[in-house]
Amino acid sequence: MPEQDPHPEYRARALEEALVERGWITPGSIDGRGRRTGDGEAVSAGAVVVARAWVDPDFAARLLTDATGAAASLGFGGGHGARLVALPQTTVVHNVVVCTLCSCYPTALLGPPPEWYKSDEYRARVVRDPRGVLSEFGTVLPDDVTVRVWDSTSETRYLTVPRRPAGSEDLGEEDLRLLVTRDSLVGVRTLPPLPLPPPAGGPALDDHRQRDPRDPRDPHQGDRL
Repeated sequence: MPEQDPHPEYRARALEEALVERGWITPGSIDGRGRRTGDGEAVSAGAVVVARAWVDPDFAARLLTDATGAAASLGFGGGHGARLVALPQTTVVHNVVVCTLCSCYPTALLGPPPEWYKSDEYRARVVRDPRGVLSEFGTVLPDDVTVRVWDSTSETRYLTVPRRPAGSEDLGEEDLRLLVTRDSLVGVRTLPPLPLPPPAGGPALDDHRQRDPRDPRDPHQGDRL
C-alpha cells in the first residue's frame, strides 16, 4: 500500500518550524497575518493593531515610536523587514505607501500585496502624482492637506494608521477591527464615517446605502482582510 502524503497543515507546520529554527521568521508570525473575531470572521493583523491603537493611548504612542515592538507585543513579529514604521493619518497630513523598486510590503500584517500595488503604473505614478492616483481610488483630499509618499525597502516597511471613523465611539475593540480595510492601511483610501442611525419610527437617513453600523463594509473601500 503506498504511503500517504502528510496532511498539508502538517507540512506547513514543519516548514514554519524549520524557518523559525533558522531565524528567518519569529514564532507565530505566519499565524499572525490574520485573526478571527468572536463570530468567526477573519480580520487582518493590521486591523488588530490599528483597533488596539484606537482604544489604547499607551499602545498608540508606542506604535508611533516603535511599531516593530508594538506589533510584536500583539504576536505579530517578522515579515516586515528589519523595521516597521507606523504613519498616522491626520487632518493635515495624509500618508501613502509604495515600493518603487519591487513590492516590499508588511506581509506579516496585511498578507500578500495586491496586484495593483506591485504594478509598474502604481509604483511610478504615485510618486509623480499622488493626488491623481488617490482620486482614482475615490480619495479626494482638501488642498490644504499635505500628501507624503513613503518608499518601502527590504529593511523598512510602512503601515498607515487611519483615523478612527466618526460614529464609532460606542464600538468595542473587536467591532472596530471590522472597520479597517487593507487599502486604508496602505493609505490609498480613508475610512468613511458610520451612517447615522435611523430616527425612531422612520426610515434610515442613508436609505440608498443602508448598512449595519457594526459592519460598515463598503465595496468602494477596498478589501478587508
